[in-house]
Amino acid sequence: MNLSRIRHIPARGLFVATAMGVFAIATCAQVQTATQTETGPATHEFKVERAEVVYVTGNDLVVKMEDGEIRHIENVPESARVNVDGNELGIHDLKPGMKLQRTITTTTTPRTITTVQTVTGKVWHVTPPNSVILTLEDGTNQQFKIPKGQKFTVNGHQTDAFGLKKGMVVSATKVVEVPETVVAQQRKLTGKMPPPPADLPADAPILIAVSKPTPAAAAPATTSEMAKAEPAPTSLPKTGSPVPLLGLLGLISLTTSLGISALRRFC
Repeated sequence: MNLSRIRHIPARGLFVATAMGVFAIATCAQVQTATQTETGPATHEFKVERAEVVYVTGNDLVVKMEDGEIRHIENVPESARVNVDGNELGIHDLKPGMKLQRTITTTTTPRTITTVQTVTGKVWHVTPPNSVILTLEDGTNQQFKIPKGQKFTVNGHQTDAFGLKKGMVVSATKVVEVPETVVAQQRKLTGKMPPPPADLPADAPILIAVSKPTPAAAAPATTSEMAKAEPAPTSLPKTGSPVPLLGLLGLISLTTSLGISALRRFC
């Protein structure tokens, strides 16, 4: 993956006049332009980031960085690829425990773009000190702005815009140098599968856990079964008392005595 950025530095202009004058060009018609680029030595910067896959769902990825930071990367594009043991894998091929390494290479290259613009024409009208209209080689007229303080050479003598006259042939060149810094980034993502589980030694004893069976729940006992199961008590409970029995015997004796008395009266 490459990412390039260009940093511009303010242009430096160098104006050279042949025969007479230098002009800031207002339009591009009938203007000859030549561009040259000079490139300086490039510098390289490397950055390595390491992480471990923690969780993958859909196109969302959670990784743990080397310093312990947890990062949630959302919407990983389908085109993203990671090189694992020579195979190109996508986001759906990643597994927890995989080791990832991203190497970012930043290349910075200075360069200078030199643009040379040349125009030749005959002075048709001049408005000193601001502008001049030239009749170009194809017969068309084109207006040019004159830079402030610009000097011209006429027949070996220095003059300003006020020295230009109609009919003079002017050939002017504008040279502009623009320094730039081009920054390009290249990213390479590699990975490593998690190690397989360790194999047990051949002579290692094997134990099989035996689960204790759960006893079945007993069915509820019926009333008859409960009666058979419970033996009859051999003695009265501690709460029993002989008072009711004595009262009953006394009532029977009283009734018998009354009956005998009544029988004697009738006899």
